[in-house]
Amino acid sequence: MNHTLTELTERLAVISDLHEAASLLSWDQHTYMPPGATAARGQQLATLSKLSHQLFTDAEIGKLLTVLESAPLASDSDEAALVKVTRRLYDRASKLPADFVEEFAKLRTQAQQRWAEARRGKDFSQFAPLLQEIVAMTRREADYLGYLDHPYDALLDGYEPGMRTAEVKRVFAELKGPIVALVQAIKAQGRLSDAPLRQPFDEAKQEAFALEMAQAFGYDLSRGRLDRTVHPFAQSISKYDVRITTRYNPEYLVPALFGTLHETGHALYEQGVADEYYRSPLGSVQSLGLHESQSRLWENLVGRSRGFWQYAYPKLRAYFPGLNGVPLEEFYAAINRVEPSFIRVEADEVTYNLHIMLRFELELALLEGTLAVSDIPAAWNAKVEEYLGITPPDDALGCLQDIHWSMGGIGYFPTYTLGNVMSVQLFEAAKRAHPEIDLDITEGRFATLLAWLRDNVHRHGAKYQADELLQRATGSRLDPGPYIGYLTSKYRTLYRLA
Repeated sequence: MNHTLTELTERLAVISDLHEAASLLSWDQHTYMPPGATAARGQQLATLSKLSHQLFTDAEIGKLLTVLESAPLASDSDEAALVKVTRRLYDRASKLPADFVEEFAKLRTQAQQRWAEARRGKDFSQFAPLLQEIVAMTRREADYLGYLDHPYDALLDGYEPGMRTAEVKRVFAELKGPIVALVQAIKAQGRLSDAPLRQPFDEAKQEAFALEMAQAFGYDLSRGRLDRTVHPFAQSISKYDVRITTRYNPEYLVPALFGTLHETGHALYEQGVADEYYRSPLGSVQSLGLHESQSRLWENLVGRSRGFWQYAYPKLRAYFPGLNGVPLEEFYAAINRVEPSFIRVEADEVTYNLHIMLRFELELALLEGTLAVSDIPAAWNAKVEEYLGITPPDDALGCLQDIHWSMGGIGYFPTYTLGNVMSVQLFEAAKRAHPEIDLDITEGRFATLLAWLRDNVHRHGAKYQADELLQRATGSRLDPGPYIGYLTSKYRTLYRLA
């Protein structure tokens, strides 16, 4: 049995190395790669995707798994988890032909470049032909993978193992009523001003402050870096090289600041996976809902809290003396201002999930064939009007704002809202274990919170699916209740609602 396990782990380590090489090429594509390299980069990534797919779906790996599945492994051991996780990934990958994997990888590279060009030009028609191919490929992918109720199930399972479309609909339905009611109550009460956030902010100073806060949270810059990109993201090359990106607006503080805190949350997760899971499927986090719970926890539950700014606001003022005349309470109100907006990544906490719900509905329609790609701009604008009461003035502020579809990421968006729900469950569990966390945050001490997350979330990597990890860490399964309670309490207080 030991020999069999050793052979499996050695094979998986080689495949992990290929994935990490592809991750580095992907990071470069979105940061420093010259535009003329797009076709070559597409071929490079396609080759790596095909090669790693062929190695992973080799029949010998299936045989090794079969032997190990009959071995006497302790049920909660890392070895048993490795076999279970690898079996799931192996069965899923084996359903996809190698030529399909190669073709899809090449298409995604081309589509991402075309999307960026279309976004700059505010013209969806430039991107539409390749998106049509992306949608067709995702339908094929769903058919290859198989599903019981809806093709979306097959895609969603790749981002949130075990989650089903029906469950997402249930969670969204539970959230929608209270969120819409809260938005309406806030709208009736009147707006808070975000004027303090809209003044000249030197980009170099924005970067320096954001990095200072990322390091204060625990981001290890000896194993990471911060760069610029069109659409912010975190990229784990390995747990020893986790990079974050952001974008800057010299007249608006929010995008770079909260974008960096968000990506820092992702990076802390990747840097915190157990060392022994390196070069193993257990070291690659499978639940994007859990991943988003970490980014949203640090961005919102910490980064938009009054306690955090008691610590951080004097530091921000040192970078930007123009804020010296703005009281802390006014700044706190500005960063938590609720106002329907066009851009998801810049949305406030209350309206954010409405952005996700409309994308989820559009993705279902695309897969079902009830929405044509050519009709996306009109359908998008109609959904934004329905959910948020505003209409995007152009495609860049509408259907071209997100990179996900160009990456073939249909099925990804629900994980953001699932992550929001999980974030509050985890944060409250951490504070039950360590009641001093709120006080620590006001004094710039984040080590206790990070240590709890390391022990209960990060270190486990892919060992547990989201529901099991939530049960172990918080004592309950996925539950929208605490999240609804958090939003309602915070914003009823902020807006002085009855």
